[in-house]
Amino acid sequence: MPTQLTAEINQSSTFLQDVLAGLTSSPKKLQSKYFYDAAGDILFQEIMNCPEYYLTNCEMEIFSEQTAGLAEVVLNGFREFDLIELGAGDATKSTHLLRHLLEIKADFTYLPIDISSHVIEELEQTLPAKLPGLKLQGLNGDYFDMLKEARVMSDRPKVVLLMGSNIGNMPVKEAYMFCAALRQQLSPGDLALIGFDLKKNPKTILAAYDDAAGITKNFNLNLLKRINNELNVNFKLNQFDHYATYDPESGSCKSYLISLVKQEVQIGESELIQFEENEFIDMEISQKYTLQQTDDMALNAGFEPVKHFFDSKNWFVDVVWKAV
Repeated sequence: MPTQLTAEINQSSTFLQDVLAGLTSSPKKLQSKYFYDAAGDILFQEIMNCPEYYLTNCEMEIFSEQTAGLAEVVLNGFREFDLIELGAGDATKSTHLLRHLLEIKADFTYLPIDISSHVIEELEQTLPAKLPGLKLQGLNGDYFDMLKEARVMSDRPKVVLLMGSNIGNMPVKEAYMFCAALRQQLSPGDLALIGFDLKKNPKTILAAYDDAAGITKNFNLNLLKRINNELNVNFKLNQFDHYATYDPESGSCKSYLISLVKQEVQIGESELIQFEENEFIDMEISQKYTLQQTDDMALNAGFEPVKHFFDSKNWFVDVVWKAV
Protein backbone atom coordinates (compact mmCIF):
# COMPACT_ATOMS: atom_id res chain seq x y z
CA MET A 1 0.00 0.00 0.00
CA PRO A 2 1.64 3.32 -1.02
CA THR A 3 2.29 5.82 1.75
CA GLN A 4 0.98 9.38 1.72
CA LEU A 5 4.49 10.57 0.86
CA THR A 6 4.66 8.14 -2.06
CA ALA A 7 1.41 9.46 -3.44
CA GLU A 8 2.61 13.03 -3.13
CA ILE A 9 5.90 12.26 -4.89
CA ASN A 10 4.20 10.33 -7.68
CA GLN A 11 1.73 13.14 -8.16
CA SER A 12 4.39 15.82 -8.51
CA SER A 13 6.91 13.58 -10.30
CA THR A 14 9.66 15.34 -8.35
CA PHE A 15 11.17 12.08 -7.12
CA LEU A 16 11.19 10.59 -10.62
CA GLN A 17 12.66 13.73 -12.14
CA ASP A 18 15.42 13.90 -9.55
CA VAL A 19 16.29 10.21 -9.96
CA LEU A 20 16.40 10.50 -13.75
CA ALA A 21 18.50 13.66 -13.60
CA GLY A 22 20.94 12.03 -11.18
CA LEU A 23 21.33 8.71 -13.01
CA THR A 24 21.75 10.35 -16.42
CA SER A 25 24.40 12.77 -15.14
CA SER A 26 28.13 12.05 -15.20
CA PRO A 27 29.10 10.91 -12.66
CA LYS A 28 25.84 9.34 -11.55
CA LYS A 29 24.35 10.74 -8.34
CA LEU A 30 21.30 10.32 -6.11
CA GLN A 31 20.05 12.92 -3.62
CA SER A 32 20.51 11.88 0.00
CA LYS A 33 17.26 13.53 1.07
CA TYR A 34 15.43 10.55 -0.49
CA PHE A 35 17.04 8.09 1.93
CA TYR A 36 14.25 8.73 4.39
CA ASP A 37 11.20 6.64 3.62
CA ALA A 38 9.72 4.54 6.45
CA ALA A 39 12.37 1.83 6.05
CA GLY A 40 15.13 4.42 5.70
CA ASP A 41 14.00 6.13 8.90
CA ILE A 42 14.33 2.83 10.78
CA LEU A 43 17.74 2.05 9.28
CA PHE A 44 19.03 5.50 10.17
CA GLN A 45 17.92 5.01 13.77
CA GLU A 46 19.96 1.78 13.73
CA ILE A 47 22.97 3.65 12.33
CA MET A 48 22.73 6.18 15.15
CA ASN A 49 22.87 3.29 17.63
CA CYS A 50 25.99 1.77 16.01
CA PRO A 51 29.06 1.87 18.29
CA GLU A 52 31.10 3.45 15.48
CA TYR A 53 28.62 6.28 14.88
CA TYR A 54 29.93 8.74 17.47
CA LEU A 55 27.98 11.77 16.22
CA THR A 56 24.73 10.88 17.99
CA ASN A 57 26.37 10.33 21.37
CA CYS A 58 28.43 13.51 21.09
CA GLU A 59 25.45 15.75 20.36
CA MET A 60 23.25 13.86 22.83
CA GLU A 61 25.84 14.61 25.50
CA ILE A 62 25.63 18.31 24.67
CA PHE A 63 21.82 18.39 24.81
CA SER A 64 21.48 16.23 27.91
CA GLU A 65 24.30 17.70 30.00
CA GLN A 66 24.28 21.36 28.89
CA THR A 67 20.50 21.76 28.59
CA ALA A 68 20.20 24.80 30.84
CA GLY A 69 22.97 26.61 28.98
CA LEU A 70 21.38 25.83 25.63
CA ALA A 71 18.00 27.03 26.86
CA GLU A 72 19.45 30.28 28.19
CA VAL A 73 21.06 31.09 24.84
CA VAL A 74 18.02 29.98 22.83
CA LEU A 75 15.63 32.13 24.89
CA ASN A 76 17.67 35.21 23.97
CA GLY A 77 15.30 37.41 25.96
CA PHE A 78 12.33 36.45 23.77
CA ARG A 79 8.90 36.66 25.50
CA GLU A 80 7.60 34.15 22.97
CA PHE A 81 9.11 32.41 19.96
CA ASP A 82 8.84 29.57 17.46
CA LEU A 83 11.36 26.75 17.85
CA ILE A 84 11.81 25.23 14.41
CA GLU A 85 13.75 22.00 13.90
CA LEU A 86 14.91 21.16 10.37
CA GLY A 87 15.07 17.41 9.77
CA ALA A 88 13.59 16.63 13.18
CA GLY A 89 13.83 12.83 12.99
CA ASP A 90 12.67 11.31 16.28
CA ALA A 91 13.53 14.52 18.23
CA THR A 92 15.36 12.46 20.88
CA LYS A 93 18.07 15.08 21.38
CA SER A 94 15.85 18.14 21.11
CA THR A 95 13.41 16.59 23.61
CA HIS A 96 15.90 17.49 26.37
CA LEU A 97 15.71 21.14 25.35
CA LEU A 98 11.93 21.06 24.86
CA ARG A 99 11.39 19.59 28.33
CA HIS A 100 13.62 22.18 29.99
CA LEU A 101 11.88 25.04 28.17
CA LEU A 102 8.52 23.73 29.37
CA GLU A 103 9.84 23.42 32.95
CA ILE A 104 10.91 27.07 32.99
CA LYS A 105 7.55 28.01 31.42
CA ALA A 106 8.98 29.45 28.21
CA ASP A 107 6.27 30.55 25.76
CA PHE A 108 7.11 28.77 22.51
CA THR A 109 5.67 26.60 19.75
CA TYR A 110 7.69 23.65 18.44
CA LEU A 111 7.60 23.34 14.64
CA PRO A 112 9.41 20.16 13.50
CA ILE A 113 10.09 20.06 9.75
CA ASP A 114 10.87 16.82 7.96
CA ILE A 115 10.63 15.54 4.39
CA SER A 116 9.32 12.23 5.77
CA SER A 117 5.58 12.26 6.50
CA HIS A 118 6.18 9.16 8.62
CA VAL A 119 8.48 11.17 10.91
CA ILE A 120 6.00 14.03 11.31
CA GLU A 121 3.10 11.67 12.03
CA GLU A 122 5.15 9.91 14.71
CA LEU A 123 6.16 13.19 16.38
CA GLU A 124 2.60 14.50 16.39
CA GLN A 125 1.44 11.29 18.05
CA THR A 126 4.21 10.74 20.60
CA LEU A 127 5.67 14.09 21.70
CA PRO A 128 2.54 15.71 23.20
CA ALA A 129 2.04 12.60 25.35
CA LYS A 130 5.70 12.62 26.40
CA LEU A 131 5.80 16.38 27.01
CA PRO A 132 2.46 17.58 28.39
CA GLY A 133 1.76 21.20 27.55
CA LEU A 134 3.92 21.21 24.41
CA LYS A 135 2.49 23.28 21.58
CA LEU A 136 3.45 21.43 18.39
CA GLN A 137 2.72 21.89 14.70
CA GLY A 138 4.47 19.43 12.36
CA LEU A 139 5.43 20.57 8.86
CA ASN A 140 6.05 17.95 6.14
CA GLY A 141 8.15 19.10 3.20
CA ASP A 142 11.41 20.71 2.07
CA TYR A 143 13.18 22.93 4.58
CA PHE A 144 12.80 26.29 2.89
CA ASP A 145 9.23 25.72 1.69
CA MET A 146 8.25 24.91 5.26
CA LEU A 147 10.26 27.82 6.70
CA LYS A 148 8.27 30.14 4.46
CA GLU A 149 5.08 28.52 5.75
CA ALA A 150 6.27 29.02 9.32
CA ARG A 151 6.78 32.73 8.66
CA VAL A 152 3.24 32.96 7.30
CA MET A 153 1.89 31.12 10.35
CA SER A 154 3.30 33.63 12.85
CA ASP A 155 5.48 36.72 13.16
CA ARG A 156 7.07 35.55 16.43
CA PRO A 157 10.89 35.45 16.64
CA LYS A 158 12.37 32.25 15.23
CA VAL A 159 14.97 29.86 16.62
CA VAL A 160 15.99 27.31 13.98
CA LEU A 161 17.68 24.03 14.90
CA LEU A 162 19.70 22.07 12.32
CA MET A 163 21.22 19.22 14.30
CA GLY A 164 22.93 15.90 13.73
CA SER A 165 25.51 17.42 11.38
CA ASN A 166 22.84 17.70 8.68
CA ILE A 167 24.81 20.70 7.39
CA GLY A 168 27.55 18.18 6.60
CA ASN A 169 25.32 16.48 4.03
CA MET A 170 26.19 19.30 1.63
CA PRO A 171 29.46 20.13 -0.13
CA VAL A 172 31.14 23.16 1.44
CA LYS A 173 30.05 25.63 -1.26
CA GLU A 174 26.48 24.40 -1.05
CA ALA A 175 26.56 24.66 2.75
CA TYR A 176 27.61 28.31 2.47
CA MET A 177 24.71 28.91 0.08
CA PHE A 178 22.32 27.08 2.40
CA CYS A 179 23.29 29.24 5.36
CA ALA A 180 22.89 32.40 3.30
CA ALA A 181 19.44 31.21 2.17
CA LEU A 182 18.55 30.38 5.79
CA ARG A 183 19.52 33.91 6.81
CA GLN A 184 17.11 35.26 4.18
CA GLN A 185 14.26 33.41 5.92
CA LEU A 186 15.05 35.02 9.28
CA SER A 187 14.71 38.47 10.79
CA PRO A 188 17.50 40.32 12.62
CA GLY A 189 17.82 38.87 16.11
CA ASP A 190 16.51 35.42 15.16
CA LEU A 191 18.78 32.51 16.04
CA ALA A 192 20.14 29.40 14.36
CA LEU A 193 21.60 26.45 16.28
CA ILE A 194 23.60 24.21 13.95
CA GLY A 195 25.47 20.99 14.68
CA PHE A 196 28.88 20.55 13.02
CA ASP A 197 31.03 17.44 13.10
CA LEU A 198 34.61 18.54 13.66
CA LYS A 199 37.74 17.18 11.98
CA LYS A 200 39.42 14.43 14.03
CA ASN A 201 41.31 11.14 13.60
CA PRO A 202 40.47 9.97 10.04
CA LYS A 203 40.01 6.36 11.17
CA THR A 204 37.38 7.42 13.69
CA ILE A 205 35.48 9.32 11.00
CA LEU A 206 35.67 6.60 8.35
CA ALA A 207 34.47 3.88 10.73
CA ALA A 208 31.33 5.89 11.42
CA TYR A 209 30.31 5.61 7.76
CA ASP A 210 31.42 2.03 7.19
CA ASP A 211 30.17 0.19 10.28
CA ALA A 212 31.09 -3.44 10.82
CA ALA A 213 27.46 -4.57 10.94
CA GLY A 214 26.79 -3.22 7.45
CA ILE A 215 23.85 -1.03 8.47
CA THR A 216 25.16 1.96 6.51
CA LYS A 217 25.45 -0.29 3.46
CA ASN A 218 21.83 -1.37 3.88
CA PHE A 219 20.80 2.25 4.37
CA ASN A 220 22.35 3.19 1.01
CA LEU A 221 20.92 0.15 -0.76
CA ASN A 222 17.48 0.93 0.66
CA LEU A 223 17.32 3.98 -1.59
CA LEU A 224 17.62 1.70 -4.61
CA LYS A 225 14.88 -0.47 -3.09
CA ARG A 226 12.70 2.60 -2.63
CA ILE A 227 13.27 3.61 -6.25
CA ASN A 228 12.28 0.10 -7.32
CA ASN A 229 9.09 0.19 -5.26
CA GLU A 230 7.93 3.69 -6.04
CA LEU A 231 9.17 4.32 -9.58
CA ASN A 232 8.82 0.90 -11.24
CA VAL A 233 12.58 0.33 -11.54
CA ASN A 234 14.48 -2.97 -11.60
CA PHE A 235 17.68 -2.33 -9.61
CA LYS A 236 19.25 -5.65 -8.57
CA LEU A 237 20.52 -4.76 -5.10
CA ASN A 238 22.97 -7.68 -4.93
CA GLN A 239 24.82 -6.21 -7.92
CA PHE A 240 25.82 -3.07 -5.99
CA ASP A 241 28.17 -2.64 -3.04
CA HIS A 242 28.77 0.18 -0.58
CA TYR A 243 32.09 2.07 -0.42
CA ALA A 244 33.03 4.92 1.93
CA THR A 245 36.09 7.17 1.86
CA TYR A 246 37.41 10.12 3.90
CA ASP A 247 39.88 12.84 2.86
CA PRO A 248 41.40 14.46 5.98
CA GLU A 249 42.69 17.43 4.00
CA SER A 250 39.35 18.59 2.63
CA GLY A 251 37.25 17.07 5.44
CA SER A 252 35.06 15.32 2.89
CA CYS A 253 33.65 11.89 3.82
CA LYS A 254 31.74 10.34 0.92
CA SER A 255 29.60 7.25 0.35
CA TYR A 256 29.18 5.49 -2.98
CA LEU A 257 27.36 2.50 -4.40
CA ILE A 258 29.56 0.57 -6.82
CA SER A 259 28.15 -1.46 -9.69
CA LEU A 260 29.73 -4.91 -9.39
CA VAL A 261 28.96 -5.87 -13.00
CA LYS A 262 28.16 -4.28 -16.32
CA GLN A 263 24.38 -3.92 -16.25
CA GLU A 264 21.40 -1.85 -17.28
CA VAL A 265 18.47 -0.57 -15.25
CA GLN A 266 15.02 0.06 -16.67
CA ILE A 267 13.11 3.07 -15.35
CA GLY A 268 9.45 2.99 -16.34
CA GLU A 269 8.79 2.05 -19.93
CA SER A 270 11.27 4.26 -21.75
CA GLU A 271 14.44 5.06 -19.79
CA LEU A 272 17.34 2.60 -19.85
CA ILE A 273 20.34 3.44 -17.63
CA GLN A 274 23.66 1.75 -18.44
CA PHE A 275 26.23 0.88 -15.75
CA GLU A 276 29.79 -0.17 -16.44
CA GLU A 277 31.48 -2.61 -14.09
CA ASN A 278 32.88 -0.67 -11.11
CA GLU A 279 30.96 2.49 -12.06
CA PHE A 280 29.78 4.38 -8.98
CA ILE A 281 26.72 6.28 -7.83
CA ASP A 282 27.60 9.26 -5.63
CA MET A 283 25.21 8.78 -2.68
CA GLU A 284 26.15 11.10 0.16
CA ILE A 285 28.70 13.53 1.53
CA SER A 286 29.40 14.03 5.24
CA GLN A 287 31.56 17.13 5.48
CA LYS A 288 33.78 17.77 8.52
CA TYR A 289 34.88 21.24 9.64
CA THR A 290 37.30 23.13 11.85
CA LEU A 291 35.80 25.53 14.39
CA GLN A 292 37.22 28.50 12.50
CA GLN A 293 35.46 27.33 9.35
CA THR A 294 32.11 27.38 11.17
CA ASP A 295 32.68 30.95 12.33
CA ASP A 296 33.69 32.00 8.82
CA MET A 297 30.51 30.42 7.44
CA ALA A 298 28.38 32.34 9.93
CA LEU A 299 29.92 35.70 9.08
CA ASN A 300 29.73 35.03 5.34
CA ALA A 301 25.99 34.24 5.59
CA GLY A 302 25.01 37.29 7.65
CA PHE A 303 25.12 35.78 11.13
CA GLU A 304 27.13 36.60 14.24
CA PRO A 305 28.60 33.61 16.13
CA VAL A 306 27.19 33.75 19.68
CA LYS A 307 28.17 30.53 21.45
CA HIS A 308 29.89 27.16 20.91
CA PHE A 309 28.74 24.06 22.80
CA PHE A 310 31.22 21.14 22.69
CA ASP A 311 31.01 17.51 23.79
CA SER A 312 33.65 16.32 26.28
CA LYS A 313 35.93 15.00 23.50
CA ASN A 314 35.68 18.18 21.41
CA TRP A 315 34.61 16.00 18.48
CA PHE A 316 31.35 17.84 17.81
CA VAL A 317 30.06 21.38 18.23
CA ASP A 318 26.61 22.95 18.33
CA VAL A 319 27.03 26.57 17.31
CA VAL A 320 24.52 29.34 18.00
CA TRP A 321 24.36 32.16 15.48
CA LYS A 322 22.36 35.39 15.60
CA ALA A 323 20.96 36.93 12.41
CA VAL A 324 22.36 40.45 11.94
